[in-house]
Amino acid sequence: MDSPFTRVPKAALPTRFGDFTIYGFQNAVNGEEAVALVAGIPSKELSPLVRIHSQCLTGDVLGSTRCDCGDQLRTAMQWIAKEPWGILIYQQQEGRGIGLVNKLLAYELQDKGIDTVDANQQLGFAADQRDYHFCADILKYLGAHNIRLLSNNPHKIAGLEASGIVVAKRVPLEVSPSPSTLEYLKTKKKKLGHLLSKV
Repeated sequence: MDSPFTRVPKAALPTRFGDFTIYGFQNAVNGEEAVALVAGIPSKELSPLVRIHSQCLTGDVLGSTRCDCGDQLRTAMQWIAKEPWGILIYQQQEGRGIGLVNKLLAYELQDKGIDTVDANQQLGFAADQRDYHFCADILKYLGAHNIRLLSNNPHKIAGLEASGIVVAKRVPLEVSPSPSTLEYLKTKKKKLGHLLSKV
């Protein structure tokens, strides 16, 4: 069977949260790229703690408080760094898969009072266009077939399981809402089915 990836580089990646090994992946079919940060020592006896994090330039890099993405990323890195074995996959599916510029167009609509789901749909997209098959291939490459998943999103669980990954346990990753994220989180809970207890 051919590899689903082109070359897979890896290197040490010390961070403020702990030491990781970073792997780079490129889809051999469509060129999609992602990285995986691996902490600890892989083991067939342990189910690693895994976070699938979708790229959010505004939240992860620029510190936007319109969403909870940056806080989720930093919290996940902290937790995974303390595990005997853990993996964070950073997939480049900005704006729930619609891309950066389209996400900013959705922001324009949100500034007029439209929620995040309706904004995506008004632009002609599904509420969430992300796909997790590539992430599942990465997990299999890393030997992580049975995982504990850091997520509030049941569709992420379903997507991974449909691609052959066993999600043995869901570990909630909730960030306390702020005035600027409260409606955003309520929308994720009401319209996308996210499992949130704090809103």
